[in-house]
Amino acid sequence: MQTRRRWLIGLILATALGSGQSATLDEVRDRGELRCGVNGEVPGLSHRTADGHWEGLDVDFCRAVSAAVLGTAERVRFVTTTPNDRLARLRAGDFDILARNTSWTLARDTESGVAFVGVLYHDGQGFMVRRDSHIHSALELDGRRVCVITGTTGPHNARAYSTRHRMHLRLVPSADIHSATRAYLRGECDALSSDQSQLFAVRSTLRQGSAEHRILTEVISKEPLSPAVRDDDPRWFDIVRWTLFVLIDAEEQGIDSQHPSVPYNGPAVTLFDDDAQIGARLGLSPGWSRRIISQVGNYAELFERNLGIHSPLQIKRGLNALWRDGGILYAPPSH
Repeated sequence: MQTRRRWLIGLILATALGSGQSATLDEVRDRGELRCGVNGEVPGLSHRTADGHWEGLDVDFCRAVSAAVLGTAERVRFVTTTPNDRLARLRAGDFDILARNTSWTLARDTESGVAFVGVLYHDGQGFMVRRDSHIHSALELDGRRVCVITGTTGPHNARAYSTRHRMHLRLVPSADIHSATRAYLRGECDALSSDQSQLFAVRSTLRQGSAEHRILTEVISKEPLSPAVRDDDPRWFDIVRWTLFVLIDAEEQGIDSQHPSVPYNGPAVTLFDDDAQIGARLGLSPGWSRRIISQVGNYAELFERNLGIHSPLQIKRGLNALWRDGGILYAPPSH
């Protein structure tokens, strides 16, 4: 009875405090569908399988938001977009969230109409070469041709790395990762440079991928990949941001999709304990945080099935491990 009473109080608070506070939330609920802008062509982050099923870390993040606001993770329409039009289409309202392996930068964050919610994946730019090239370090690329992607931070990062090490990289620009990969495989460049997540994804699709292609150890940039929303709806920004923090905090508290209701018995109060009150402030119904975890999983589950040990990419957690496990990933405390 007490649990039901708390649920009803939370629902009343959510209705009273949340109604009308987020135009985007109201639109998503009226539509009955969350629209999510994604890449669509990067295994591990967002891509469509042969049977039409969407997979990837970015995809699962959008499903987590859907679970929080619509009650189910399955009401998401994925909209593919390119590096050159992704921010303009977000501002134009073509989708409610941009979750397209986009680096959070000062220049982008200060563009009118765009707000980054937090780092979903700490990435960094690297290089892939053929194993028979006998190149083992990025410092051996002096004078070499390097395929890069326009409309991304890649060309700037490569030039900055080249200048810093007094090298000369001969950049070969391409419009997207597919054309850059084709140029690399045709021998038009000696190395392919992009975010390491993309390089691992590309290599996983190539015949004899790891046997014939080497991803060099150097990481030449910081690429904090962050979902973004329009900056005219602060409540929607809060909802998307705290969906990310729920995923991270759940891992820290030992809550996962198999045990979404395990109570936390530590001394601190967590956002799971304050679910109804926080949900009311966000305009969400009680149980929003548990819905995210039960339907999608915590951050570790998302990472490992899409990028890590349960995926073809086999990427190690690295910086994306929790702060207590040697990484830099953490969610702000709720109190």
